[in-house]
Amino acid sequence: MKVKDFPYKRYELAEGKKAFEEFKRKAEEATSAQDVLNARKEYLDELEKYITNASLAYTRYTLNTRDEFYLGEQMYYDEIGPQMNDFNTQYADIMLSSPFRAELEKALPETVYPSYMCAKACHSSEIISDEQEENSIVTEYSQLMSQITTDWRGEQKTISFIRGFVNDKDRTVRQEAALAIDKALSQNSEKLDDIYDRLVKVRTRMAKKMGYDNFVKMGYYRMMRIDYDRDMVDSFRKNVLKDIVPVVSRLKRNTAKALGIDDFKFYDNDVIEGEGNPCPKLDEKGILNAAKEMYHEMSPVTGAFIDKMLNAEAFDVTARDGKWGGGYCTDFPAFKQPFILANFNGSAGDIDVVTHEFGHGLAMDFVYTYGDKEANIGTSETAETHSMSMEFFAEKYMDKFFDEPDRYRYYHLASSLTFIPYGVIVDEFQHIVYENPDLTPAERNAEYLKLEEKYRPYLNYKGLPYLSKGTRWQYQMHIYESPFYYIDYCLAQVVALEFFADSLSDYDDALNRYFEHAKRGGRYPFNKLVELAGLKSPFADGALSITAKKVEKVLTELKEKI
Repeated sequence: MKVKDFPYKRYELAEGKKAFEEFKRKAEEATSAQDVLNARKEYLDELEKYITNASLAYTRYTLNTRDEFYLGEQMYYDEIGPQMNDFNTQYADIMLSSPFRAELEKALPETVYPSYMCAKACHSSEIISDEQEENSIVTEYSQLMSQITTDWRGEQKTISFIRGFVNDKDRTVRQEAALAIDKALSQNSEKLDDIYDRLVKVRTRMAKKMGYDNFVKMGYYRMMRIDYDRDMVDSFRKNVLKDIVPVVSRLKRNTAKALGIDDFKFYDNDVIEGEGNPCPKLDEKGILNAAKEMYHEMSPVTGAFIDKMLNAEAFDVTARDGKWGGGYCTDFPAFKQPFILANFNGSAGDIDVVTHEFGHGLAMDFVYTYGDKEANIGTSETAETHSMSMEFFAEKYMDKFFDEPDRYRYYHLASSLTFIPYGVIVDEFQHIVYENPDLTPAERNAEYLKLEEKYRPYLNYKGLPYLSKGTRWQYQMHIYESPFYYIDYCLAQVVALEFFADSLSDYDDALNRYFEHAKRGGRYPFNKLVELAGLKSPFADGALSITAKKVEKVLTELKEKI
C-alpha cells in the first residue's frame, strides 16, 4: 500500500482513556509479572493506533500547511497529546509501584524503567493546559516558517529553497541569498520574537509548577537523558572549544585563502573549497534512482529497505510553497512503514538528506522486527547516530551522484566537523535563555552573538542588517520546537565520525557493527550502545581530540586528490 493511501481516522481521547483504565485494572489484579507484561503489551498495541494516526495527521499537515483539514487535525492532537501523555505518566507510575517490579525490570530493556522515572519527572496533570498551549504555539511557529516567502529573482520563494544558494560558488549569489533570508526574517521579526517569548514563558511556568528553578532540568528529563547530565554536556562543550574549534578555524582559514577573501562572512561558511561546493549531477528522480542502486550495492539489508520505501512512495522531496521547511523521518507503526520528508534545492544537501533520513528509517524498520515498542529506536542522540553514520557509509558510492565524488567527500567530511561548533552554540544558547527567561529579544540576540564569537570566531555577519543583530537562531527550528535536542546531533556526529574512521580500514566490519548498533535500538542507554558498537563515548577523555586529528588527516589526503 502507498503511504498516500493509508487510511486516517482521528484517534479519540476516550479510546486512550479506556485502554489505560483496562491496563490499570489488569495490572492491579495481576498475580504475576507475566500478567503485567501481558497488560502492558495490550496497552502499547492500543497506543500504537494513536501514534500512527497522529503521525499521519502531522505528516499530511507538513506536506501542505495550508490544508485546512489536517491543520485542524494537528491542532486536535496538540490538544489531546498532553492528556494522552498524562495516561502514559500514570501508566509509568503503576509500573514503578508494581509489586512485581524486580521481575519486570529483568524482563524489560534496561532503559524502560529509567524512562518511567523521567516521565514522572517532567509531567503531571497540573501542567496539561500548559503543554497544550506549548503545542499550539509550536504549530503556530511551524506554520509561519513554512509560509514565509520573499522575492527571489522575481518570484516568491521559501527560505528552505533560498538556502540552497548560500553555498553557491559565486560569492555574489551567496550574498544575494543571505540578504533574501535576512529580509524574510526581518519582515517577520515581531512574530518570531513573540512566539519564542511565549514558548519560553510557558515552559518556565511548567517547570516551576513541577518544582524546578527553571526549565533546564525539566527539559533534560523530557529528552529522557538517563546516562549523562548537564555537567557532562557542559564538559563536552568545553572540549569542543578546546579540541574542535581550532581545527575548524584552520580549515576556514584555508577556505578563505582558496576563496581569495580576507573577510570571511556568514554566507561564506557553507562553502568548503575555492571552486564552490559540489552539486549533484542528477535531478530529484535521478537522485532517488541512484539511491536505489547505492543501497542495493551496499547490502541486501539496505537494498530491501530502499525497495520498501520506494514501493510505498514514502519519499516527498519537492520544495514547494506551503510545505514545512525542514526535513524529517517519521513512521506509521501500525503499518510498519517509515516516511521521509525533505526539501530538495539542488545542493549537496539533497544527498545528505537522502542518506541521513534513510538511516533513521532503517533503524525504525529494525524496531518492527528486533525491537521493543516502548524502547523504540532510543533517545534522540542514539537515533541521530543511526542517521549520521549512514551518511558516511554512503560516501563510498558518491560517484553515482557527483561528477567529482572526492570533492563531495571532502565537502561532507569538512561540513560534518564544522557543524559541531554550531551545534554547541545552539545548545548553550538554550541553556542561557531558560536560565534567564526574562531576557528581552535584544538581550537574547546579544547572547547569541557572543556564542558565535566564542565558537565560530572566523566568521561575521557584516552587511546583513537583521542577522548581524544575532538572529540567526530564529530559523533553527529545533530551538522553538524541540528544546535541548540539538546537542544530540553533536554527540551523534562524533560517533558517526568514529564509524567513518573504522570504515576506512574495514568497511564491511564497520557496516555490520553499525547494523547491530541500529538493531539494538533503545534497549540500552546511549553510552552503553556506543561501547557495544566498539566505539569511544563522546564524553570520554580525549575522544574529541582523537576524532579531530583523524578527520584533519583524512581531509588533507582528500584535498590532495581534488
